[in-house]
Amino acid sequence: MLKQNLSHKLLQKLSPQQIQLMKLLQIPTATLEQRIKEELEANPALEEGEERDEMVELAKSSEENYSEENATPETEEPATPEEFELDDYINEYIEDDPSSYKLKANNYSADDEEKTIPIAVEHTFHEYLEEQLGLLDLKDERLVKIAKQIIGSIDDDGYLRREPRAIIDDLMFSQNIHADIDEITFLLGCIQRFDPPGIGSRDLQECLLIQLDLKAQTVEPEYQASLRLGQRIIGEYFNEFSKKHYQKLQRYLSITEEQLKLAIDEILKLNPKPASGHYSNSRTLHYIVPDFTIVNREGELDLTLNSRNAPDLRINEQYKDMLQSYQVHKKNNRSVKKQKEAVLFIKQKIDSAKWFIDAIRQRQQTMYKTMYSIMQYQYDFFRTGDQKKLRPMILKDIADITGLDISTVSRVANSKFVQTEFGTKRLKDFFSESLQTDSGEEVSTLEVKKILTDIIADENKRKPFSDEKLKNILREKGYNIARRTVAKYREQLNIPVARLRKEL
Repeated sequence: MLKQNLSHKLLQKLSPQQIQLMKLLQIPTATLEQRIKEELEANPALEEGEERDEMVELAKSSEENYSEENATPETEEPATPEEFELDDYINEYIEDDPSSYKLKANNYSADDEEKTIPIAVEHTFHEYLEEQLGLLDLKDERLVKIAKQIIGSIDDDGYLRREPRAIIDDLMFSQNIHADIDEITFLLGCIQRFDPPGIGSRDLQECLLIQLDLKAQTVEPEYQASLRLGQRIIGEYFNEFSKKHYQKLQRYLSITEEQLKLAIDEILKLNPKPASGHYSNSRTLHYIVPDFTIVNREGELDLTLNSRNAPDLRINEQYKDMLQSYQVHKKNNRSVKKQKEAVLFIKQKIDSAKWFIDAIRQRQQTMYKTMYSIMQYQYDFFRTGDQKKLRPMILKDIADITGLDISTVSRVANSKFVQTEFGTKRLKDFFSESLQTDSGEEVSTLEVKKILTDIIADENKRKPFSDEKLKNILREKGYNIARRTVAKYREQLNIPVARLRKEL
């Protein structure tokens, strides 16, 4: 049975311009340059700096030639509401100050450096390994191809994490080469003797064993005992070593603490990631481009925006000439339908360019306002660089100061960086919850984490502090927090448990 209901709903919808602004706020300065390039390519009405768009110039001349040579006078028809609206738009745009649609601001940092970052041309890590294939003196070209397939399967850390069966399948499908397990094992054993030591290992244990074996063959005899002992520890008691069960190792191997210490010192000199010291073109280097710069000028903080990736944008002047040409032709009854369609297209592109310039301008204003409020809120930190002077600060605090929505502040803080005299900092790292001390003072959790880091750094590594002991030390300093909170902060700081911090 059909029923008819009356319902009332309140919906909030974002305009296309607001959506565009939200998207622009989320991206950092390093990504903004690419976004602007995409818009410049998509919209000929938008231009950068003083450059002129030759394609638009050509389109303008072609349009004028067409209207002057081919157009035939038409009978004047009553103007439609759409034409009145278009005439008003043209008059308004022509009378408008063109400079109002130029993107300029005075709060940018002076930055005349080149935008491009030169990258040295080097051999890749895999090419370096392939060059060493000549040392094997492989007569069979088929074996050379198998060896290259193995090298190509080594990851950027220097490990071979693919099973031999998978490599055999790759050879079969890609190069139509039949290989067997014995050939893969033999060639892998040869490659594992290449430089750097430990390359082509299938796990950490094998990586350390290979390095210890190669090192024992080259060092003086007095050091070989420690290296051979290290081989036994890694080969037979790797689990106990990784968990730092040192007393068990002494008991199992019937050795003194000094002998164990010498062996472990040799193990700690090894490289757990053999390829880490070699540059690889397959690995993308990520450069942090700060969005803001804060400079201390004789006690006064000066905030500037990074203008490197935000060029001066404006609407192409040629489009104004096109609109004026349309008005002249219309007054002379020489306006044709195709020309009107072209003007409507121009209007669409101009509107799109205005929206984009306004969105970029709003982005810069919003970012500056937000960062300025953060700078004022954390003024003592930016003057001294002392993390203990960071105040508790949440998104709502900055939203209340700026009058912006919390979600907007969050978008600005996400993936943005500020360059200070004490290093380049991530904006979201300045936000933290508050914690009350025994004296009733509100302090930032960042302050507690800094103190916790200092305590652990100064502890006796032979007897590192447990989480319970760390809790008691913090309480003595006036920070009354639970043991599980200490454990949470320690994990957030990537500090291992006491057992794994223990040293001989």
